[in-house]
Amino acid sequence: MTVQPTRDRRAERREATRAEILQAAWELAREQGLGGLSLRDIAAKIGMRPPSLYWYFDSKHAIYDAMFADGNRQLLERLDAVKLPRDPRAALKRYLGAFMGFALEEPARAELLFQRHIPGFTPSPESYALAEAALAGAVKVIGEAGVTDQGDIDCLVAMTAGLMDAQMSNDPGGNRWTRHLNRLVDLLVDDAITGSTHG
Repeated sequence: MTVQPTRDRRAERREATRAEILQAAWELAREQGLGGLSLRDIAAKIGMRPPSLYWYFDSKHAIYDAMFADGNRQLLERLDAVKLPRDPRAALKRYLGAFMGFALEEPARAELLFQRHIPGFTPSPESYALAEAALAGAVKVIGEAGVTDQGDIDCLVAMTAGLMDAQMSNDPGGNRWTRHLNRLVDLLVDDAITGSTHG
């Protein structure tokens, strides 16, 4: 007879409540922006008294940190699901396109993951490790396209981030900047491989 492990129902309820708080925080961030997020509003949204939130998160920055980790887990899942073509450069374009598409779906999530607009907030090492894993995936695909110099990798990452920022800031919902991704990938990869402008 197999003995089933004892469930820790209290821990399960705590995790379920943390997930509910996190979901409420994301919904409010979408509605009010990250800067407008308040513990009072989060508590009201889930029918909880504000002091009770501190049993689950000890500060608003702890909620931001959980959101940062959650957003990066979502990004990793999205990137893991991308079917990359065999051609390395086509794979790079698709990968960076998926990265950019993910960012543009949710401005509040993109602001938290890719910008630093919240005064005093720094992701915990555990949460930041998820962001580093996402970047490592991009670096791997960039390397497979023949780009291995750190400066060239930095240029590709900065180009992608710049297109994302320009699109969100100036043409939300459009493609004025994102449509140039493939062209810029070709320009940067060609330059990196030939080394024509390296000094």
